[in-house]
Amino acid sequence: MPVWRYSVHVDEEKSAKAMVWDAPISYKKAVELARVIKGMKVDEARKLLERVIRLEEPIPVRRYSGKQAHHRGLAAKYKWPAGRYPVKAAKIFLKLLENVVNNAENKGLDPSRLRIYHIAVHKGRILKRWMPRAFGRATPKFKHYSHIEIVVVEEGE
Repeated sequence: MPVWRYSVHVDEEKSAKAMVWDAPISYKKAVELARVIKGMKVDEARKLLERVIRLEEPIPVRRYSGKQAHHRGLAAKYKWPAGRYPVKAAKIFLKLLENVVNNAENKGLDPSRLRIYHIAVHKGRILKRWMPRAFGRATPKFKHYSHIEIVVVEEGE
């Protein structure tokens, strides 16, 4: 495994970090979800992810927006009409948020004052498999993985 270095440097006393290796989610969906929750307070991000899991609030799809459906409420809140509900990615992000909050509590930080300072998604490995078809053809069945890193910082009073 490569040595991972966070792409941001913060004060170690006031911050906490967490990461997920080889999460079985699409890189494209994870990037769009990370873009939305960056800069949020941890409690707000947790509520948003729970609403996404319950299919109550869509996430805007900006970069990978080809053939995406438009959803009500996106244009008013995010100024972007196209979106989707990345439920599987939201569940993994929720577990990652719980992990980073636990890391912050172990350091003595107040969980109610934590803000997501940095979140990044990196492409992971691809497991390539092929399903044989008729007449000598084959269909690819690739499994994509993603790596996610998060840094939260305790805000001052």
